[in-house]
Amino acid sequence: MAESDEKSRFRAPIGTADVLPPESSQWTALVATFAERASRYGFDLVITPIFEHLEVFQRVGESTDVVRKEMYDFEDKGGRRIALRPEGTAGVARAFAQHNPVVPWKVWYVAPHFRYERPQKGRFRQHFQVGAEALGVDDPQLDVEVIALAHGFYRALGLRDFTLSINSMGDDADRARYAEVLRGYLRSHGEALGDTFRERVDANPLRVLDSKDPDWQDVIEHAPQITESLGDHARTHFEAVQHGLDRLGITHEINPRLVRGLDYYTSTTFEFSSQALDAAQNGIGGGGRYDGLVEQMGGKPTPGIGFGIGIERVLIACAAEGVTPGEPPAADVFVLDQMDNPTEVTLLVTELREDGLRAERAYGGRSFKAQMKVADRSRARYTVILAGDEATRGAVGVKDMQSSEQIEVPRELIAGWLQERLEADIPRELDPKR
Repeated sequence: MAESDEKSRFRAPIGTADVLPPESSQWTALVATFAERASRYGFDLVITPIFEHLEVFQRVGESTDVVRKEMYDFEDKGGRRIALRPEGTAGVARAFAQHNPVVPWKVWYVAPHFRYERPQKGRFRQHFQVGAEALGVDDPQLDVEVIALAHGFYRALGLRDFTLSINSMGDDADRARYAEVLRGYLRSHGEALGDTFRERVDANPLRVLDSKDPDWQDVIEHAPQITESLGDHARTHFEAVQHGLDRLGITHEINPRLVRGLDYYTSTTFEFSSQALDAAQNGIGGGGRYDGLVEQMGGKPTPGIGFGIGIERVLIACAAEGVTPGEPPAADVFVLDQMDNPTEVTLLVTELREDGLRAERAYGGRSFKAQMKVADRSRARYTVILAGDEATRGAVGVKDMQSSEQIEVPRELIAGWLQERLEADIPRELDPKR
């Protein structure tokens, strides 16, 4: 094996990425923000397997690129056909069908997803999403709330330059009726567009509307719109969603070409796009209703709606708008060792951490000067100095890194003393009796 090939075995695979500090703090902040907002909306965390039986994800749609081209599937040692999770909703629907929880069942997730596709900026073969799913309720007001959850999450991160597009796929009868109308139009207007076009029209004409092929765009642009095929129930539902978004002041536009890339969608579909990103890759999240998916998983007929949001893509949008979720947290306190007594340092930082403080230290027997450099990088609010003179008096030195004032504090009181001052949102005076 060539040396270059050997080295490549010890690098992250193509289409994956390591997330290291300080960038990882942005992920922590993003997930925490989503979790907090989801909790406010009554959603609880769900954790589903990273892989499922192949049939679970085939319900996404046999004609979709996700199933035909992008899914990582394999036979395990027991001869079972297994697939890595390409998207979040199918596994949640399977879990609902299996466990039959009380409805409405409102859950959120954060998880890796896998698709074999050409890696691009913010689009990896292993990528991460946060998402939310609500099952058991067929009410347009729930659609509005789910969209509002996603919309408020973006704004909580500091994003402002994004848009919301919505559409309705109607019910099964509406969709089937539209598919036939669309198939007839595409066959009659796309004779010169080649075998791939004709194959997609025959398999599922709605998938043509997803295509970014420039040669197909003129035909797609003039295609019949699905809103022209909606029945009374679907039309009423969609109008209620629009009215609800208007009442909440959530700006949106109707995009009759928005069918999303998966076959399970019914009724409401929606997508958020960042205007700070290139138009070809500016989607930052989306979802819709999937009222027949649980039944396909062997469960009772159950309506559902949800969305997925790509973490990597959202962080790129944040960077484009100059927003940085979760600046790396500064240490509360940095412990310095002037006694050459690392065990005592370990004891003190452990006590401080157990008392809820973010405590840091240096390692490897560094000089006091070298320790100070590490303390500066930690951006600690205080430094605590273990020195011989103070130790003989049962005390430690404490330096306020903002004012540069330094005092002694009894060793046994240091944790409470630090907590008191860190909790007080006022200028801190170094008075150990306060």
